[in-house]
Amino acid sequence: MAITLEAIAYKTAKRGVMKPTFCANVTVERGVENDIFGRPGKRQVTVMSQQQWQLACEQINADLDWLTRRANLLISGYQFSMADVGKVISIGTDLKLQITGETDPCKKMEMAHPGLEQALLPDWRGGVTCRVIQAGLIQPDDLVTVA
Repeated sequence: MAITLEAIAYKTAKRGVMKPTFCANVTVERGVENDIFGRPGKRQVTVMSQQQWQLACEQINADLDWLTRRANLLISGYQFSMADVGKVISIGTDLKLQITGETDPCKKMEMAHPGLEQALLPDWRGGVTCRVIQAGLIQPDDLVTVA
């Protein structure tokens, strides 16, 4: 099964709402275009697996929008684990992101829905943090590789 990019979002203010977008320029300097947290560093871009999000939602019997998780990118067809740290996620023709670690769920998840923070803890369900190593323009349905 192919791994694909399902959705893209960013936030323009700390604690601001996540804004979905139909395409994004992701750069080494700024991360996902317009995202307040896109500055260079280990948490420049966050990526989440649709399958792992579904597992967390099923655990708490809730059908929550992926934007609740406050991640930048949603992919399908892959599940993250500790073995992925250091690997490169390639999206579309140009974008390359290096996985730097796990995105730890925080209290915002508990405020969004009771039990969500705990449901995201096992098996890297909260997704991964990445740094941009090569810029690129991405859009939903782009093919993704993790290697």
